[in-house]
Amino acid sequence: MTHQSVALFPTCVVDAVAPEVGFAAARVLTRRGCDVSVAEGTTCCGQPAWNAGQAEAAATVARTTLRGFEQALADGADAIVVPAGSCTTMVRVFWPELFEVVGDHDAFARAKSVLPKVFELSEFLSASPGGGDAQTHSERVRYHPSCHMLRELGLKNEPVEALRSCGIETDAGPERCCGFGGLFSVKLPETSVAMADEVLDAAIADGATEIVAADGSCLMQLATRAEKRGLALTFRHLAVAIDDAERAF
Repeated sequence: MTHQSVALFPTCVVDAVAPEVGFAAARVLTRRGCDVSVAEGTTCCGQPAWNAGQAEAAATVARTTLRGFEQALADGADAIVVPAGSCTTMVRVFWPELFEVVGDHDAFARAKSVLPKVFELSEFLSASPGGGDAQTHSERVRYHPSCHMLRELGLKNEPVEALRSCGIETDAGPERCCGFGGLFSVKLPETSVAMADEVLDAAIADGATEIVAADGSCLMQLATRAEKRGLALTFRHLAVAIDDAERAF
């Protein structure tokens, strides 16, 4: 187990809606020998405004978070870990494009230098095994692969392996979008609901009782729709599922 200093970027969704995800991620990382701090001064990655076509607004908040990342690294962090594939994608894939679009060449260069240090949580865990002796749990969960993680970051096996490494039996659901897509779910709600139903129906058909995902936005979309339909499904973030399993050892 390699000792590392990690700055956790909790994301605005975790901070505002699901703070338990941030605490769980910190505990999981600590068990792997990491010194965990929060990347101070960070706010949002800028994705909502970017998806809305508001590049200047997106760049404003992205610059704030970029400065927070730079400070965390200057203070000794070896890596910045993000418990959300979509936010990791915004930083690693779209920040350079964003800063180029708004003509901020300084931020573009600074972002490029920071990006190699930014990791999605399960991606980081795949390179930092440990946390306890794996035991097989009676629970079996359905892992929902989020679009950004799968298609932009190429993270397919890492989340499943992270769950299995702590004894959770799991299988990955169909590689279909949950229908959230940020503003997509607002602009095209009927299509968004139909896409969520496809994911939920597939889980029910396969006998799943719980869905785990590494993106809070996917979990909000699916959990809200499942509640509306009265489905007997529970939902947990990957960080919470791993933390719960490891604390049960």
